[in-house]
Amino acid sequence: MNRQRSRLRHCFWLLWLLGCPAFASWQDSLPGAQLIGSGEFRKFGFDVYSARLWSPSRPMVGDQPFALELIYQRSISREDLVQASVKEIKRLAGPSVSAEQLAAWQAQMQESFVDVQAGTRLTGVYLPGQGARFFLGQQLLREVDDLQFAQAFFAIWLDPRTKDPELRAQLLGTVP
Repeated sequence: MNRQRSRLRHCFWLLWLLGCPAFASWQDSLPGAQLIGSGEFRKFGFDVYSARLWSPSRPMVGDQPFALELIYQRSISREDLVQASVKEIKRLAGPSVSAEQLAAWQAQMQESFVDVQAGTRLTGVYLPGQGARFFLGQQLLREVDDLQFAQAFFAIWLDPRTKDPELRAQLLGTVP
């Protein structure tokens, strides 16, 4: 009887582990991804993070899936990451995003981000028609099924009006 209970318990845990999306890597969301470009983000002369853009096709054309991988060089709190993201989304989107929508997105980011230290790797995956997935290393942190949020979030790096056009060009592989 105890042996049967033990087998059932092991089967339960195995099924749970196999079905748990937290064990999927960002590469599983983007099969065949290849490096499009990479660059460094610095602020006031300090290295903040290294960025890499991955996509299944090169060059990136139109609305296609991609992953933006950030490898942090310093400690930054979740709150600071969220506030910087909200500020940039607000700057880029202007009046097209309501205060209520921005507050909802801020809450999404609070749940999707973590405090980072030097060496922390966060990856955001953009999925056209769906939204975004956020990973800490290879572990899924959160899936956000809001396409408008995903577009606004990744615009921080990829919109032509980004605050760092040189990094954008490096990510998109358009730097000679």
